[in-house]
Parts: sequence; C-alpha cells; structure tokens
Amino acid sequence: MFRRILQRVDFWLIWVTVVLCGASGAGAHSCHEVKTAFQLRQIGSLKWVPEAPGTDGELQICKHPGPSCCTRKMEESYQAAVRRETLQNIRSYSFELKYLIVGHSSAFQDTFQSLLSFTLNLTSALFDSAYEPLSQDARPLVADLFSVLSLFLGGDGNTSMEHSVHRFYDDLFPLVYRRLVNPGLASAPPSSEHSECLRKTRQDVNPFGPHPRALAEGLTRALSTGRALSRALMMGAEVLNATERAGLARECGRALVRMQYCPHCRGLTLIRPCGGLCLNVMRGCLVGLSELDGPWRHYVALLQELTGALAGGHDLELSLLGIRNHINDAILHAQLHGPRISAIVDKVCGPLTDTPSVTSLRPTLEVMTSVTTSPTSVASTPSPAEVTLGRLSHTRRSLPLKPSKIDKPRSLKKISREFMGYIQRYRSFFSALPETLCESEMVGEDFTCWSGEDVVESYVGRVVGNGLQAQKNNPEIKVRSIDPILVAARDKLEQFKQEMQGQMGWATEWGAWVETGSGTRGEASGECDDEDGCQGSGEEDFTDENERVDVATAGVPLGKSPGAREPPHQVPTIQPPPQVAVKAAGHTPTHHPAITITLITLLFALGLP
Repeated sequence: MFRRILQRVDFWLIWVTVVLCGASGAGAHSCHEVKTAFQLRQIGSLKWVPEAPGTDGELQICKHPGPSCCTRKMEESYQAAVRRETLQNIRSYSFELKYLIVGHSSAFQDTFQSLLSFTLNLTSALFDSAYEPLSQDARPLVADLFSVLSLFLGGDGNTSMEHSVHRFYDDLFPLVYRRLVNPGLASAPPSSEHSECLRKTRQDVNPFGPHPRALAEGLTRALSTGRALSRALMMGAEVLNATERAGLARECGRALVRMQYCPHCRGLTLIRPCGGLCLNVMRGCLVGLSELDGPWRHYVALLQELTGALAGGHDLELSLLGIRNHINDAILHAQLHGPRISAIVDKVCGPLTDTPSVTSLRPTLEVMTSVTTSPTSVASTPSPAEVTLGRLSHTRRSLPLKPSKIDKPRSLKKISREFMGYIQRYRSFFSALPETLCESEMVGEDFTCWSGEDVVESYVGRVVGNGLQAQKNNPEIKVRSIDPILVAARDKLEQFKQEMQGQMGWATEWGAWVETGSGTRGEASGECDDEDGCQGSGEEDFTDENERVDVATAGVPLGKSPGAREPPHQVPTIQPPPQVAVKAAGHTPTHHPAITITLITLLFALGLP
C-alpha cells in the first residue's frame, strides 16, 4: 500500500518537473514577449524582431555576451522611438506652462482692449457734448491716439507714447484755434499752409499749457507696467516654443536606448531603470534646458513683480480714464489764453484772413460784474455728462458702488492675482524637469532595477547634478555641446532681464527676491479690497475727497487746476480780464478721478457697457 502511494507521488513530481522545464526552455528560446512589446509601443516593423534569441555582431548599443532578441534594425527603431517618446513627454509637461502664459496673455490683452474701447468712447463723448464744432474732425484724431495706446500696451517696440501724444495735440491745435479760440474764422476756408504752420509751431506757441506733457508722462509711466507685462508674456511664449523645437543629441538617444530598451534584448520587458541611472541620463539629455534655469527664475520673478504692480493699484485704469480730463483741461487752457495765442500765431504764421473780426473768447461768454457771483446767476444748460455726474453725487450712498459678485467681469486686478498664484509654481520648471520625467512610470520601485548593464538591487554609480559643468562627471552620457536653439533662448532671456531691470528700475531688488521666491513689492496677492467684496473700504474717503476738492478749487478760474504753473514764455500783459467768466456751453469742468471711477463702476453694475 505504502509503495503504491510513493510510486504515484514520484510520478506526479516527475510530470510537474518535465512540464516546468519544458515551459522554461520554451521561454528561454523565444522572443515572443519582446515582439509583443515592440508591437504595442509601435516602435517599428515586426519583421525586424527575431523569433528566437540569436547573435548579431552589428549591435552597437545593446551589446552583451550571449544570445539577444535585438538586431541592428531594432536598435535604429528603438533610437527613433525613444527620441519621439522623450520629446513627447517633455512637451506634455511644458504644455500646461505654455497654456498658462499664452492664455493669460490673451486675457490681459482682452482686458486692455476693453479699457481702451471704453475710454475711447468716453473721450469721444467729450467732443460730442462739450465741443460740438470739433466733434466730427476730432474723432479720427482720438481714434488714432487710442490706436497707438493699443500698440503700446501690446508691447510694440516702435511706439513712442510721448511722440504720439504730442502729435495728437499738434493735429488738434488747428481745429481749436479756428473754431474755439477764433470762432469767427470757422466760416473761412481753411488754408493747408496755415494749418501746417499751426501744427509745426504748436509746441512753441504752447496753446495747451502743461497738459500735453502731463498726459504724455502720465500715460508712459502708468502704462509701462502693462506694456512690460505684454512683452514679458510674449518672451515666455517664445522661449517655450524654442524648447519644443530643440532636439536631442545623438549621445542622448543612445543613452536613452540603453536605459529603456536594452533590457528587452535579454527578454526583460518589465524591468524598469534605476532612479540614479534615469537622473544621470535625463540630466545629460536635458542639459540645454537646465541651462535656462537661472534666467527662467529671474523671468518668473519679473512676471510676479509686474502682475503684483497691476494687482496692487489702479494706475493704469485711472491714467486711461484721465485722458478725457487732460484733453478738456488743455482745450480750456487754450480758450482762456486766446488773445495771447492769437497774437503769437499772427506773428509766426500770419493771419488766416483779413475779413472776419477775431475775438479772443467764444460768443457764448458772458461778462460778469464779479467773479464771486452766485452759482444761479451763471447757471446754464448742463451737458449730459454733468447730468449723469450730478445724479451720481446725490445717489452714491443709496446705489451700490461695487458690482455684484454674481457674473462680475474679470478685472485686471483679479487676472493679475490669478496669474501670480499660478506662475510661482513654475520657478524651477527647467531644473526639476529631469526629476519630473524620472518620477513618472519610467522608474521602477521594485527590489531590483536596470542599471544600464544588468539587473541590480540599487544603482551604484555617481549621480550628478544639473547644468553643463556637472555633466563632466556624468558616467552615463558624454555632453559635448548645447543645442544652439536653447543657447539663443537663454541669451534672449538674459538680455530681456537686463532690459527690464533698466527700464523698471528693479535691479537692486531682484537678487534676494529671486532666491526667496516669495512676495512682491505690492504684496497685493493676499489683500482684500472692494473688488473682493470687502465692505466699508472707501465710502467715507470718497466724500471727504470731494469736499477737499471743492474747497481747493474755490476761486480758481474755470479750466485751471490749482497750483498749475503757467507756461514759461506766456505774455502776462495779454491775460484775460479777471472779471470774465466762461459760460458752461463751451466746456465741461474737470472732475476728480474718484467721480469717474464711481461712474465706471456703476455702469458695470448696471450692465451698460
């Protein structure tokens, strides 16, 4: 009985042993798994994969003693595939960064254009309501000015704000001179020679006082941040496009094949590279991208500075909204100094015609017995803008000063804060890219891994750091040079950094700021303001400011700001009489910017723009 049991046990042991040995032998002499992986990854034609291991003396990368499932044609296919896969992985990680920069660049430009469109209509309405004789001819001049503003904010390198503003006033002067300063000349046919003389001598005659220079300087100063941001975002997109065009060196392709596909030659299709091996290979392959790390950190610091400046104030919006007031003040200055301007123009350009009598002020002026006459004695039909502002002055406490948080349009401040929060995550993008690629599914976390030559428990080679200098000691890849495309991108970033430091005056602050990587001068990213729903942040100040303006401007001739200096070459003996007051039919008074902001906010709240 016992012998029969032993015989049966021996029979089953022998049968199992034969089956296992047969299966093992079949697996050892077949390249089926290699062919399957070759097909699944779409590496190349299956005809290059042998059915069983053999010897190929032409192998150049995956050489090893013993039979191999690889051929020379397979090595070539592996090199093409590994280049394609690596570049695709790099693009997939940089896509989010590129989308962030390009998307917010578009968002900023849309906001800039919205502000420009609104202030263009607001400025054109000034001529329609207050200076109707100029309206038709002034509209193209205003449109040209705002077209230049659009180019300037968009980062156009050939746009001069000062030149464009002065050209606007040069073209405006002939209209103001013939139709407002000397309305009797309006019926006379205009002389092209006389108009050209007025344009060329406008800055010498100085009919608009200090207002053209104030507008040019104010716009240049306030819009320079938005312009610099537009240029910086375009530069970032160019750099990322350059990284996509850059290729991989021949030595990199060989190292990648040795790391990823040489195990397949031994039938080890599931083994993964060791972490140290992957870091050395990737840091050697991406040395050109790693060289962008320093300039890129400065670039991100610049973006945070610029967006922080936009998020921390309303200088850009106030400057655009103030164009209307600057133009209005300039025209009023010309009207109030009509006799002096006419006398100078007659001497320089000659009289336009001898028939009409030249008057220094508009026919709608009234001579008052005293400048301190009660407001009711000089009242006139208010303009539409005055009516709207008058309503706001009485209803600003009963109507909401802030638009509802529901369906509120994205403001410049909100876009800036959003961008600041995202871009700071990409400060170390290029230096961390090798680790990012190796932390994906490429590196195995098992007890064994591929060292580049064999299956080991851990990688014993030296792991080098990032940068060109560190690659001299890289045991896996010999780096000879950097892709010229990436060298050009690095130089562009360096040059742009120097240019922006000079223009914005931030050179002394960047060193420590880039090292810490936190904070901005405005510190606006964490503050709460009216736009975010904080209550009670400015209503009382609004009222007090208006009261101070009323007191400060009391007794000042209409159209002249308190404390404004007269042109250095004006003729004091031909000043307008002190008892002359300008009636409201020819102008609209300059209002405080806070009133304008309130008007804009209310219009957005009511959904009118």
